[in-house]
Amino acid sequence: MKALIAGALLALLATPAAAQNITAPPPPIPEGITVEEIKVHGASLEGNLEGNEVERQVMVVLPPSYATNLNKRYPVVYYLHGFAIDGKNFYNFMHVPEAVAKNAAEGNEFIVVVPSTLTKMGGSMYSSSVTTGDFRKFIAHDLVEYIDSHYRTIARRGGRGLAGHSMGGYGTWVIGMTYPEVFDSIWAQSACCVSPRTETVESATAMSQVPYENVDNAGFGMRAGLASAVAWAPNPNNPPFYVDWPIRDGEIDPLVIAKWANNSPLAMVASHVGALKSFDAIGADVGNQDGLVRDDTLIHEELEKFGIAHEWEVYEGTHTDKIGQRFADVVLPFFAEHLDKPR
Repeated sequence: MKALIAGALLALLATPAAAQNITAPPPPIPEGITVEEIKVHGASLEGNLEGNEVERQVMVVLPPSYATNLNKRYPVVYYLHGFAIDGKNFYNFMHVPEAVAKNAAEGNEFIVVVPSTLTKMGGSMYSSSVTTGDFRKFIAHDLVEYIDSHYRTIARRGGRGLAGHSMGGYGTWVIGMTYPEVFDSIWAQSACCVSPRTETVESATAMSQVPYENVDNAGFGMRAGLASAVAWAPNPNNPPFYVDWPIRDGEIDPLVIAKWANNSPLAMVASHVGALKSFDAIGADVGNQDGLVRDDTLIHEELEKFGIAHEWEVYEGTHTDKIGQRFADVVLPFFAEHLDKPR
């Protein structure tokens, strides 16, 4: 079943298929692991013009000793999902409880938190937008504050890691650079949207002509483009999308393209060198059969250019077929090495 879901995810990510939200069956919950499904209020999302939910679904996975050692505090790994899937189904697909149990058996216990940032367009892009809501601040402030006040966490920078896949990998880069004081270490899996996005006159025209009421049927690629546009170039005076389209008077609008580039992790590196060097550790990986390998290699090379230490791997795989395994076998052990130990 897991292989079939991986194939479906890859097909959706590789082709402009109908933009259905991806679902996955619930994973087994190993003995000793506690899973809580909660709602977290996002003050940073209030008043968003798209009407996205302010009360966000969050999956919290607690390690085996959490229920028995009531004085112990734990490091937290915040794990961000990709486009067209919500946090719960990403948690399902990634078999997060099993990953937590496996690492606990090896002596490394974490709380893992998987928030949902699904929006009308299919994903928040983990950006700061009056149209979608300020999802960067939601993750780095609202969510972290809630988890620290409701669970026995190591409530300081050294106790927090940030990771994500695809759009969540993008979120890891941009949230990490925007709020470096919050997280100790970061890992981006198969990050999307790394290079500045561009459009042709034809593609920009097509984007601007999608009927608002037909967004769900616009196709994966177009819906991802719309999500990026409303996140990166919001306009509160241009309903119903509340966006500045990248085309004006039949030509590409350079200001809108500049706003998009302002949200590119690759473009952000040069102005966030200090933030990136302040992390205890940075990691990134991508499959050699993933269409994102070129972009992810570019940000690896940009980090090298500025002498920013990081772990980097191109492994044998596609966009989805190894990500659950690598979360358990690579990403969580990376955080075990760098985050503060449970105490």
